[in-house]
Amino acid sequence: PFNAAALQLFEYQFNRNPAYRQFSLSQKKEPGLVRRWEEIPFLPVMAFKLLDIACRPLSEAKKIFRSSGTTGADKSRHYLFDPELSKAAILSHFGRHLMPEGKKMRLAILTPSPDEAPDSSLAHMMETIREAYGTEESRYYIERERLQGERLAYDLAESREPVCLLGTSFSFVHFIDFHEERSFPLTLPKGSRLMDTGGFKGKSREVSREWIYAMAEQQWGIPAENCVNEYGMSEMTSQFYDRIAGRDSLRAYSPPPQVRTRVLSPETLQPVAKGEIGLLAHIDLANIDSVAAILTEDIGREVDGGFLLIGRATGAAAKGCSLTLDDLLEKGPLQERGL
Repeated sequence: PFNAAALQLFEYQFNRNPAYRQFSLSQKKEPGLVRRWEEIPFLPVMAFKLLDIACRPLSEAKKIFRSSGTTGADKSRHYLFDPELSKAAILSHFGRHLMPEGKKMRLAILTPSPDEAPDSSLAHMMETIREAYGTEESRYYIERERLQGERLAYDLAESREPVCLLGTSFSFVHFIDFHEERSFPLTLPKGSRLMDTGGFKGKSREVSREWIYAMAEQQWGIPAENCVNEYGMSEMTSQFYDRIAGRDSLRAYSPPPQVRTRVLSPETLQPVAKGEIGLLAHIDLANIDSVAAILTEDIGREVDGGFLLIGRATGAAAKGCSLTLDDLLEKGPLQERGL
C-alpha cells in the first residue's frame, strides 16, 4: 500500500539525508510520529537550489539534473543514483498516455539531445522514451539551440506511418511559425500525436496551449484529442499527463501509481477544499535517494481524476512557498552546494 511505502521511505530519507532531517525536525516531524503519508513534511522546492538533497554520497550519482535558470545560482540540482528506476517511472506513465497501443512509432523530438544537454532531465526523459518507443527513424530536431525546421518538415512529409511529435511548448511555436512562413503543405498520417511540455518562462512570446493544439490540427492534421500535455519538474523522477492520446476527455493531470498530490493553502500549508486553488505538493516514491515529498511553487486545484495546473506562485503565494524553508534556515547552518 502507498501509505506504508511512503512512511518507510520517509524514515530512510530522514536518517540518510541531513538537510531533510533538519528540515523535518524544524517542522516537528520524525519517523514514529508520522502515521499517514499526508503528514510527511513537504520540502519547498527552493531547497534544491540551496542545498545538497541526497541520501547517498554525491560521488555515487550517475547524473545531475539542473533546472533551467539564468545563472548557476538559480538552478536547482537533482542527483540521479538509479537510472533503471528512473526509466521505469518515465516509461510506464508515458506509455499509458502516449502509446496506449503499445507499439513503437517514429518520434520527432523537438528538444536538444542528451549530448547537447547532458544535465537536462527533459533530455534524459526524451532519450529514455526514444530508446523504448522510437523506431529507427526517430531523431532530435533541436541542434545548437536552433530548430531544424526544414529537416523536420521534410522528414514529416515523407512519413507514411503515424508520427509522435515531442517537444517544449515553445519549440512547437517555432515550428508553427516556420510552417506558416513557408506555407509548407503537410498532413500527417492518421494516428499521429503530439506531446508538449513546459511553459514560456523567460520567452519573448506566450500563447495559449489551446492555440498550439488548434494549429497542430490546422497545419499537420493532428486532432486535439491526440495532443497531450506533460507536467514534470527536474526535482521529480515521475511525470504527469493530462489525457490519453485518442480520448476526447476532460483534461486533468493524473498521477502515476507511485505519486500522490495535495493542494495546500499558501498561508497555512493545510489542505484546501476540493476545487479551491492552492500550492501543489507531491509525494513521488520514485525519488528514493533525494526527497519524496516536495512543495512546489505551482498553483493548481483538485478535480476528478487528478488536478489542474493554474500557473506559478506569485506575491503572497510565492511567499508562502518559502515560509517553511525560512524557518529551517533560521535553525542553523546548512551545507551549501558547490556549484
